[in-house]
Amino acid sequence: MNSLEAFNQALFLTINATTSTPRWQIGVASGIADYVIYLVPLVLAVLWLSGNRDSRVAALHACCVTLLALGFNQIIGLAWMHPRPFMIGLGHTFIEHAPDSSFPSDHGTVFACIALTLLLARMRWAGLLTLVAGLAVAWARVFIGVHFPFDMAGAVLIACVAYILVKPLWSLAGSAVTDVTILVYRKLLSWPIARGWMRT
Repeated sequence: MNSLEAFNQALFLTINATTSTPRWQIGVASGIADYVIYLVPLVLAVLWLSGNRDSRVAALHACCVTLLALGFNQIIGLAWMHPRPFMIGLGHTFIEHAPDSSFPSDHGTVFACIALTLLLARMRWAGLLTLVAGLAVAWARVFIGVHFPFDMAGAVLIACVAYILVKPLWSLAGSAVTDVTILVYRKLLSWPIARGWMRT
């Protein structure tokens, strides 16, 4: 075992809950780990439904960065299988999870991509909310035993790479992509839009 992996495992054990951890703490962490991810589509929907073009551009940009990053995660998982803690009998696990590769964390990647893109687009309230939620989820998923700390660090790195790759393409085509998406949105939801229930 190399020194980085040894440090990763030692750090995991300092964060991971144990059998003596109060059940309410495990319950709260499990809820955060499983359900806070739904905040992401909610934030993006609010940005889109605000009707502000800059918000819509940022929301679409964040989606593109996230999709690319998740694609990278799939490739990494296929090329290099890094076992989750419970797969090597390390620590304690408090929720069910498939025994697939842990690195990098998909949850962490989604939050990192969305937060990074929104903050750089100056959507501060949405970016900060996503960042804080992402930090909570990262902690919770290590705490309940389904990820190592380095899985979360890897997620941030993948998000940065995806953002750097998407940014020049988005500068060229982002406006056109936004125009087409707005057109589709207006056609599909013309009935509630016409009644003033949703913004154009």
